Amino acid sequence: MDVKLAQRLQISTAWTDSEKFVREHPTSSLRFAWRLKGKQKFPAFVSAYFLPARNKNRHRSVSLEVLCSYKNSPASVMESGSSHASCDEYLILKNKSQEVEPYINGRCIYLVGMMGSGKTTVGKILSQVLGYSFCDCDTLVEEEVDGTPVAEIFKLYGEGFFRNKETEALQKLSMMHRLVVSTGGGAVVRPINWKYMQNGVSVWLDVPLEALAQRIAAVGTNSRPLLHNDSGNEYTKVFRRLSTLLEERGECYANANVRISLENIAMKQGYRDVSSITPTAIVIEALEQIEDFLARGGH
Repeated sequence: MDVKLAQRLQISTAWTDSEKFVREHPTSSLRFAWRLKGKQKFPAFVSAYFLPARNKNRHRSVSLEVLCSYKNSPASVMESGSSHASCDEYLILKNKSQEVEPYINGRCIYLVGMMGSGKTTVGKILSQVLGYSFCDCDTLVEEEVDGTPVAEIFKLYGEGFFRNKETEALQKLSMMHRLVVSTGGGAVVRPINWKYMQNGVSVWLDVPLEALAQRIAAVGTNSRPLLHNDSGNEYTKVFRRLSTLLEERGECYANANVRISLENIAMKQGYRDVSSITPTAIVIEALEQIEDFLARGGH
C-alpha cells in the first residue's frame, strides 16, 4: 500500500442539502464528493439515489454507492448497498449528527464486530451523515493483492498473510482523519491493530449469534473463508463456527470504546428480535454512545 495515496488525490467539495434536494427532485440522483480536513486526504464519491415512492410507514429508500481510487488503479466500487429510514428517524439522525460533531472533531470511527454484523451498512450511513469518507479494510487488502477476493487470499496465501495486510491497511488509515472504517471480523485479535485504532473511536456492533447465522446462511458462505469449508446444513454450520469465533474474540471486541448491543436497542423499541431494527436506528444509537463516551472525557 502506498501512503502517498492520501497526499496524491484531491477532490473538490460540493455540499448540497440532501433533504431539500429530495423534496424538489424526488426522481433524480445526487452525486457529490467531499474533501477531508487536515494534511491527509482520502477521496470518496457518493451517489445517493432517492426514490419517490413511500410505503404506508412513510419509508424512503436510499441507495449509496461509494467509489474510491486506490493505489494507481482507476476509481473502483468499494461498497454498495441500500438502507431504509423513516422520516422521523432521518430527522433524529440529522440532529444527532450535528450534536456529536463538536465532540468527535474529525476523529476516525472504527467499526468492529463479527462477520455479518452490519459494519458496511452502518458505516455507510454513519459516514454520510457525518460528512466522512467510508472505507472497508477488506477491500483495501483486496486491491493491494491485485483485486484478489478475501476468500481467495486465504486460500492462496493463508490467514497470516491476510492479517499482515490488514494491519498494514490500519496503519495507513490511522494517519488519516474523518473516516468511518469497517474492519474485518478478526482484526481485533491483534493488539497492534488496537494501537492503530486508538486515535479514533472504536465501536463494537454486538449482534446475537442467531441473527448473525441467519443473515449469513441466507446469502451463503462462499465469500466467508472461515466458514465455507464446514459441513452440515447452512444455518447449523454457520452458527457452530460463529460460536467458536465469538469465544475466541469476545474479550477482544469488548476493548472497543463503545458497544452497540442490538438486543438492547430491540428491547428499548419494543421489538421481539433484532431483525426489526433499521440500520438508521443503529446509527442513531451509535452516535448517542459516541457522544456520551467523548463527553465523559474519552480520547
